Amino acid sequence: MTTQSTLDVIVYAPALAGKDARTLAIVHGMERALPGVRLEWRVADDGRLIALPQRDAWLTEGTEDGRFPLVCNGDESYPVTIFGLRIPARQSPGGQPLLDVHAELPLDEAVIAAASDVLGDVAEGAHAFWGHATPSGAGVEIARQTRDPVRKPGVPPRGLPALKLPEKIRAPEIPHRLGWLNYWSAPASQAIGFPDPARDAELLSRARRTATGGWVVQLTDAPLDLDNPAHLDALLRAYARFPEIGGRAAP
Repeated sequence: MTTQSTLDVIVYAPALAGKDARTLAIVHGMERALPGVRLEWRVADDGRLIALPQRDAWLTEGTEDGRFPLVCNGDESYPVTIFGLRIPARQSPGGQPLLDVHAELPLDEAVIAAASDVLGDVAEGAHAFWGHATPSGAGVEIARQTRDPVRKPGVPPRGLPALKLPEKIRAPEIPHRLGWLNYWSAPASQAIGFPDPARDAELLSRARRTATGGWVVQLTDAPLDLDNPAHLDALLRAYARFPEIGGRAAP
């Protein structure tokens, strides 16, 4: 693996309010999961890296309009970034605005080893409903599963099931899609029916409970690669097991 590939971490949480303390909890959680990585730089409009000696205060002040600005590790040869966006209510499940946190890391052995902690710590810091960490190549194909007869017609790749647009999913606790590593909060786990000890033995063998009663569930031992038939089969079986994901279950 090379740093040409990335691991994309995305979590969905209740919208930020004012100078929400969750911003610092998210960034501190990511640093805790990645020993030696300090996210104490920002990127100027012209692309220059600018150090943030008072990073926490700068982030707190910059948390507004339901979002927080990008911070990074300042290493262009090994870039680690994170930022938060606001998704308006009209585009969100259940008509509630959301915080959409995005992190991007090089997909190397160190990141693979830490990936479960990165996802779990970022999600718990955000008080997230759900999230995932997925290699960028697989993530692009999984994103193409979201279809709508009018706004996004077409057929998902590789025989994967069609998933509804987020605003057509009934509640924010229901995951929009699957990934390689999946964070499901306690409410999300309940919404999709996980875990069922009789049906989820394989998933539970690669899962861990979080401090708040959620789960981090890993679909495959190695990072998800949809060119690998065993990985594609694992993804298909997980979609079959959880029809609520993507709003596919009958209301």
